Amino acid sequence: MAIPDNGLITETNRQYYEGAQSFLANGTQKTFTTTFDTDLVFGSYDPSNVNYGLNNFKLYTSPNGYPGTFVEYTSSYSVSGNVITTVATLNNGTYVVVQLKTLDGGNYGNWSDPASFAYGNTVENNYGSYEYITLNDAVNNFMIAYVGNGKLVSSVKKTDVIFHAKRGLQEFSYDTLKSIKSQELTIPHNLNVVIPQDYVNYVRMSWIDHHGVKHIIYPTNNLTIDPSATPLQDDNGVPMQDNFDSNIEGTSITERRWKKNNTEEYSYDATDFVGDWYNGDMWVQSAAYGRRYGMDPQYANINGYFTINEREGKIAFSSNLIGRLIVLEYVSDGLAYEMDSRIPKLAEEAMYAYILHAIVSTRANQPEYLVQRLKQEKSAKLRNAKIRLSNIKLEEISQVLRGQSKWIKH
Repeated sequence: MAIPDNGLITETNRQYYEGAQSFLANGTQKTFTTTFDTDLVFGSYDPSNVNYGLNNFKLYTSPNGYPGTFVEYTSSYSVSGNVITTVATLNNGTYVVVQLKTLDGGNYGNWSDPASFAYGNTVENNYGSYEYITLNDAVNNFMIAYVGNGKLVSSVKKTDVIFHAKRGLQEFSYDTLKSIKSQELTIPHNLNVVIPQDYVNYVRMSWIDHHGVKHIIYPTNNLTIDPSATPLQDDNGVPMQDNFDSNIEGTSITERRWKKNNTEEYSYDATDFVGDWYNGDMWVQSAAYGRRYGMDPQYANINGYFTINEREGKIAFSSNLIGRLIVLEYVSDGLAYEMDSRIPKLAEEAMYAYILHAIVSTRANQPEYLVQRLKQEKSAKLRNAKIRLSNIKLEEISQVLRGQSKWIKH
């Protein structure tokens, strides 16, 4: 097994920053092999084919390589791995450029035809990639460095290593790795947004004002609830069943009442909740819940509320947030992209220690002292990884503490 080269920079500056690689045809050449860290994705060479949109790159040619002379190559070609093969032989001296899709479309499209630009975010997705190794590389590295004659693990199935690596990545994602993701969304009229595909738990919810400043949105706590079931009932209050003996589900009246509330409908009775709501360009202050008998901090909030609707797999928001731009920050388990999932290099050694302990501790007739030693090593390396990834900067801490009563001298 070859040793992976994930520790080396293999792309040129042009490949990394511009997402482009050029070739010069020799008159007989039909194949062009790219060396991007990103694999080519190919659907079709024909722009009129629906699969053409699957391509993560575009192919351009020019007779002289001058700026403005490149045109998109749409004659028949195929892609196998990272090798592009044209059906026709390109003329000697023809410049060929493979442009991965980038947010600005790249430098080789025809400015008179915006459709020829390679718009997408393939290049941007590769930025900062040297900070990580893929889960697949971590598994291969482990098989080379920790498995074999004279090593703690003499033999192990690669599928077992993959299983423990995935479990390790999942566990690390909860409190060690930088696994917090965020989505920028707009609250629609139904006041619901769908929970992200790789969502495990939320971290923070905020709405964004016209200055770009975050305003924290808090959960409803005890204000309202999203029922997990809404069975229809007969006149005696007994749930009704369909022809398949399952309860007939209706819509939630609780959720409907929560969505339709507004300041005009709120009662000023202390038993009802009335909050501070944003109306146009000013805050409308009403008799908020708890003020009559003392403020309840969990409801001292003017930014609106959200609740997790587990029944529908959605996040519901209060009516004052309709149309607002929000940012949802959430925890992912790190496995959304299967073996292409990324592990920070600062936690790479901790991952190997986790896999090694998991393999040895689940085998029969292993010396207990060995299992305990590996357990201690795993804990120590995980602790080191947390410290490394905590991203604590002395100057930033000093700047915050300068606003306290005592100055820090250094």
